Amino acid sequence: MKRIVPLLAVLIAGIPTMRAQTLYKPHFHVGAHAGIAMSQQSFNPSIEQKFHQGITMGISAMWAEERHVGLRAELNITQRGWCEDFTETPQFSYTHTLTYAELPIMTHIFFGGRKVKGFFNLGPQLCYMIGDKVDSNFNVSEISDIENFPTVNRTTEQMAMKVTNRFDYGICAGAGMEFIIKRKHCITLEVRYYYGLGNIFPSAKKDFFNASRGNAITVTLGYMFRLK
Repeated sequence: MKRIVPLLAVLIAGIPTMRAQTLYKPHFHVGAHAGIAMSQQSFNPSIEQKFHQGITMGISAMWAEERHVGLRAELNITQRGWCEDFTETPQFSYTHTLTYAELPIMTHIFFGGRKVKGFFNLGPQLCYMIGDKVDSNFNVSEISDIENFPTVNRTTEQMAMKVTNRFDYGICAGAGMEFIIKRKHCITLEVRYYYGLGNIFPSAKKDFFNASRGNAITVTLGYMFRLK
């Protein structure tokens, strides 16, 4: 008993130290990123379109208080939209570029070692259109008068319609890698998909389109600096 009591005292005294070693130290990162955005609009009725190619860039902040889970927020500028597919009549071209300010707030799940980590991001995204531009080599208001224009089995109403809803919202999900340089610096590479839930055109029963939602795939390269 004389030996057990001192041993228990040592073990009890060491519990705070052992708990401190297992606790995760929270960290806070800020950074910037840029890349490309490949997008389309999901129209109903559908249209003949190709992927729109644009750019995306922004700033980010990431807070992690748990060992494998954190919170990531961003403020981005992204070019989305659609390109009409004129494969059989390449003399025509039409591109509609919609520029959005985006605010994604995502759960950040990460795993790996000290030098290389993998991660997943998932969460809602709010968007507001700050730019609307059409590049076309024909008059969209007089399509019926254009010679050799492919109107058979083609929806053309969207070319001349004005965007009425600048607000958009949806869900985004991404996966990527984080390469840690020393302790406070890291490079990130991410592929992300955005599924929009808002329509850019009116979608009541009397309107032509039932849906005109945006979706995009982005690939970004970023830099993060650890503040804490």
